Amino acid sequence: MPPPTVTTTTARYSTPAIVLHWLLALMILGSLGVGFYMTGLSMSPARLKLYNWHKWAGVTILVLSAARLLWRLTHRPPAEPPMPAWQAQAAGAAHGLLYVLFFAVPLVGWAYSSAAGFPIVWFGVLPLPDFVSPDKALAEAIKPWHGRLAYGLAVVVVLHVAAALKHHFVDRDGLLLRMMPGRG
Repeated sequence: MPPPTVTTTTARYSTPAIVLHWLLALMILGSLGVGFYMTGLSMSPARLKLYNWHKWAGVTILVLSAARLLWRLTHRPPAEPPMPAWQAQAAGAAHGLLYVLFFAVPLVGWAYSSAAGFPIVWFGVLPLPDFVSPDKALAEAIKPWHGRLAYGLAVVVVLHVAAALKHHFVDRDGLLLRMMPGRG
């Protein structure tokens, strides 16, 4: 039996939703930045260290995304301010795509790492099982998809931020304030 849905009685998101949102935002932006930077480095201890950090961040993003999705499925968000139907539909599509990419990017990265024969040891302590069996040909087929999905995630994040800023500065409808920490 699914957990009951909790109705939010204020115009703000709950504290756990806000914390998960901003923690995921910071982790995703950091991981995207490190991912784009590390791929341009020559082989070195620094590059290997960044790859490990990137993998740890990816697994953490996966765990936080699962927690966020579980929270979202069991807690209603606050009502949206009035907006044209196309904007509400675009927001729903963008949020759905964000959730898909929150899972797809790290899972494809994990599959690539496993196929390439590089196991993930989360924070250097917890060895994770291979997502797929080592297979160099599979690794080469998967590798570009991790990058493409990461670029897609970056694009959707930029659109999400732009839409939030448009609502805040142009529409002045309070939509952005619903997710801001420490307000009311």
